[in-house]
Amino acid sequence: MYKMIVSDLDESLLRTDGSVSPADVATIQRLKAAGVKFVPNTGRGFASVQPLLATLGLAGEPGQYVISYNGGAIVENAGNRLLMTQALPWAVADQIFRLAMATGQFCAHVYTFHHVYLANPNPDELAYMANRGVAFTEIPATDLSAFQDRQIAKVIFQNLDLSVRAELRETVETQCPTPLNITYSSNRYVEFNPATVDKGRAAIALGAKIGIAPAEIIALGDNANDLSMLTAVGLGVAVANAIPAVKDAVGLVLPVTNDENPVTTLAQMVFD
Repeated sequence: MYKMIVSDLDESLLRTDGSVSPADVATIQRLKAAGVKFVPNTGRGFASVQPLLATLGLAGEPGQYVISYNGGAIVENAGNRLLMTQALPWAVADQIFRLAMATGQFCAHVYTFHHVYLANPNPDELAYMANRGVAFTEIPATDLSAFQDRQIAKVIFQNLDLSVRAELRETVETQCPTPLNITYSSNRYVEFNPATVDKGRAAIALGAKIGIAPAEIIALGDNANDLSMLTAVGLGVAVANAIPAVKDAVGLVLPVTNDENPVTTLAQMVFD
């Protein structure tokens, strides 16, 4: 029996307008009542998902959890208690930031464990952030000297052109000697996490902490940064709008997109 669902948010659980369907809210609450945990497993910070948790009936709940920053933090919802964190070394984050900003082609996101900072925002990214309800503070697009004494969870860079993102990835891999976990997400970001951080390891670590085996976990996702969790758990599930590599890697491809009640469909196909 499956005891936990870990779910990506953008383009997986969330509809295009950034909301969760009423049907999926009801399904998540029904699964919770049956003892199945629903855990957002997201690149976002846990602070920014609090309104979503409230909608799902999970905010402030003991024994309910969020995995954020692509696995960089595991948080219990009661009191937003940090159970595990892994930070990106400041010097590494600063080097990546400088390389990206020197091109003039990116909007940068810098995530601490409690807030989001943006450099060089563009209208498209501002609209995307507003759609997702993510609060941020704008910072200069020069360096991260102001963050030397702060823990940085990850840095990500937005450009809608995949070739531009791929070029930055290659540049960082060539010039940065520190091993990194580099992924693409939402068809707009290239993300840089510590090498030991990914959604899959975090899902397994949370399961181990609360007595749930990998075989008892379902993962739902759509993009490359979801692959680690989709392949680590008992059942990987892709929405119909997932990229081909994700569909090829999972045990179940839903016949619906993120706009068509994916969790309800998953529950009907797997639980009911």
